[in-house]
Formats: sequence, C-alpha cells, structure tokens
Amino acid sequence: MKEIRIHGRGGQGGVTAAELLAHAAFAEGKWAQSFAFFGAERRGAPVEAFLRIADEPNPIRSRIYRPDYVLVFDSKLLKVVAVADGLKEDGIIIMNTTDEPEEVGIKGHRVATVDATGIALALDLLVAGLPVVNTTMTGAFAKATGEVKLESVTKTIRQQWPGSVGEKNAEAATRAYEKLIKGW
Repeated sequence: MKEIRIHGRGGQGGVTAAELLAHAAFAEGKWAQSFAFFGAERRGAPVEAFLRIADEPNPIRSRIYRPDYVLVFDSKLLKVVAVADGLKEDGIIIMNTTDEPEEVGIKGHRVATVDATGIALALDLLVAGLPVVNTTMTGAFAKATGEVKLESVTKTIRQQWPGSVGEKNAEAATRAYEKLIKGW
C-alpha cells in the first residue's frame, strides 16, 4: 500500500486531485481511497487531502502520518507547514514551484518539481481568477512515482469533465508529466 498526503490551499483542488488519482488507480485494477481533512477553512487557507493506493482492499481509514509521497501545491506552504513530517525515508516530495529540486531546501528526501502554476496559467485554468493546479499535479504525480499511468490520469480527467474543459485539464496533466524535474 502507498500512502499519499497532499498539502495545498483551499481552492487549489487538492481534494479533487486525490479523488482523480483514486479513480485513475481504480481504473488500473487497484484499490484506492481518498479523503480530506479540513475544518472551516476558506479559500487560501492550508488544507490536507489524503490518498491510499493498494493492490488489495484496505480497512485503514485514518489520516496519513507516514506518507510514501507528499504533493505540495504551493511552495509558500513550506513556511507554515512541515510538509516532510513523517515522510518515509525513501519517500518523494512533488512540489509546485519554479525552483529546481535542489533549490527547494528540503534535505534528506527525494524532491521533484514542476511549475504547475505556470502550466495552469498558460492553459487558462482559472477559478475565480486564480490558477487551479490539481490536474497539473496529478500528471506530475504519475511521472514522479509511477503509481498510476498518465493515460489513466488523463482518461479520468476527461470522464470528470467532458469536452473542452476536460481536454484542457488533460493537457495540463500531460505537460506536467513532461516537464517534471526529478532531483534524484
């Protein structure tokens, strides 16, 4: 079983990203569950979402404290959230930033980076005028971890949002997959 923790801000689509990745894993014959943890947060407040992917049913329903992978939707969260807490020794942090992996400043873990915000802006993926990076980060996750195939991610996105919206979001995932920089 692989456990994934997503750190983002309200409105960036972290909960939706966890759901999309769960559906993509399920489409590949895996068991998956996704859920969020937040209170009365508002747009811009830090939120967490969680995802488990396994080869067999999993009865665990708790928050994830020892993730295999951490996705960070906003690099500014590093100043207010200890995103690497509990990350397994061989774990991977996938971060939305224009920085190179070695510039992020996280020591002792593998780091991959992608400019998800830049991709979202280039494709005009905006909600209330703000870039939404969830679909972009699902493509980055596929590339960094290999836990799901890009094809499963883009198919899931197209099923969630048929038509031009789905095509644009699938393109965002594909661009992130192609542009992800692994620091290992």
